[in-house]
Amino acid sequence: MQVILVNADSPLVLGQMPDPTVGDNDVLIDVKAAGLNRADLMQRAGLYPPPPGASEILGLEVAGIVSAIGSAVTEWSVGDRVCALLGGGGYAELAVADAGSVFAVPGGMDFAHAACLPEAMMTVWANVFMRSALQPGETVLIHGGTSGIGVMAIQMARQAGAGTILTTAGSDEKASVCADLGADHAINYRTQDFVEVVQGAGGADVILDIVGGSYIQRNIDAANLNGRICNIAYQDSFEATVNFGPVLMKRLVLTATTLRARPNDQKRAIRDDVTSQFWEAVTSGAVRPVLDSTFPLAEAEAAHARLDTGGHIGKIVLTRD
Repeated sequence: MQVILVNADSPLVLGQMPDPTVGDNDVLIDVKAAGLNRADLMQRAGLYPPPPGASEILGLEVAGIVSAIGSAVTEWSVGDRVCALLGGGGYAELAVADAGSVFAVPGGMDFAHAACLPEAMMTVWANVFMRSALQPGETVLIHGGTSGIGVMAIQMARQAGAGTILTTAGSDEKASVCADLGADHAINYRTQDFVEVVQGAGGADVILDIVGGSYIQRNIDAANLNGRICNIAYQDSFEATVNFGPVLMKRLVLTATTLRARPNDQKRAIRDDVTSQFWEAVTSGAVRPVLDSTFPLAEAEAAHARLDTGGHIGKIVLTRD
């Protein structure tokens, strides 16, 4: 099959590898689109190796057509239009997914838009709702509002009845997109102090952060009594000098999680919750994928360059005919 090959200090190139093996609980997908994530950039740089047993090929989410199923799979059939979360292997002609990490593509949705959904929706559910226990009426602050995860977190929080949604973004244009998606306060962090804005809005009960570093203390300052701060990335830095006094006095919860290395049964539980709580909204268009741009699979290097610059809004997707 065709795949994107990673060579140290060299551009991504199209090459050949053997077709993947389909296990008893697996679904083989004829990939039509593959979503990009910053984890791909980290893996390419040697900073985020795939978990044991996962494909070494880049790519954590795909959409396409089921071309084979394992002997124990009963919920999917050959020919189904699906999108799926992967441990790796998405930048390829064929990809294997555990059956419990697969979703049905809503009717009328194309594969490029469907590939925007699995990783973002499962990450948001696992962190904003499961880990941080966002409740109806509470205030949530979402950093990186126009990232693939951010655009979905805004919409899912709104759909779930959050009281006030605040988000940060790097330009007025991006802030406007966040507002259109449902943010009550879209903060341009280059011209505004997000702590001041959040405190002026009454403080945050839940904070979803991808930045880390200098944001760690500022999140603590912006959080309400009994607030929950969840990090899913540390793009600025893993290290910071922190005054833990407010953590004590506010009874805060500081937590961090990853999704990729979780066991398949945990991913299935997350998939099931996303399906039951939000898939009807996806099907109706109340929660929608935000597609920044598409690149042919062979142009993965150009797609990575766009992702790396940070100018995108929503997901960047690789496509195959």
